[in-house]
Formats: sequence, structure tokens, C-alpha cells
Amino acid sequence: MEIYGDNQQRAEGVQHTLYTCQGTCSKAIEVTAKDGIIEDVTFYGGCNGNTKGISQLVRGMKVDDVIAKLKGTTCGARPTSCPDQLTRALEEMKMRK
Repeated sequence: MEIYGDNQQRAEGVQHTLYTCQGTCSKAIEVTAKDGIIEDVTFYGGCNGNTKGISQLVRGMKVDDVIAKLKGTTCGARPTSCPDQLTRALEEMKMRK
């Protein structure tokens, strides 16, 4: 078990990130995964119902499957979206393994 600077203990195999969004209504996304499976996703800001729906849909999915399905999703004229930002958060989390 590792102890993190925020005094939270994380079991082995658990990854956690707080990602700052860019170009979306959501300001940040908090993600927890264990052994490559998403356990929890919380969006801060954004369209409340949509971000809650995304969070529920991806819970229990493999990180790589979520990236494959949602990467590149746009929102209106924006080149990104909340789902696309989630994939960026997941990619960043994977890199810090």
C-alpha cells in the first residue's frame, strides 16, 4: 500500500488522477481505476445530466476500451468534449503508472 502526499492510502493497483479540462464546460475530472478497470469518475462542471450519465456508463469498463470509444468526440464546433477530455485524463493516468 502506498501513502500519497494528500495522506490518502491507495491499495496496490489503484490509480487516481484529478485532470484539469481544457476547452469544455467541465473544469476538471477526477478518476479512480483499479487494475485497469474504472471504479469512479466525477466531472466538476459541465452538463450535469450528461456528465453523470458518462460516469455511470464507463464505471466497470476497461480504461483502454473507454479511450477507444470516446477519444476524438467533439461538442458542437469545439474540437473536444467532456468524453474526449475523459480520455485525455485516462491517458495521463496510464502514463503515470
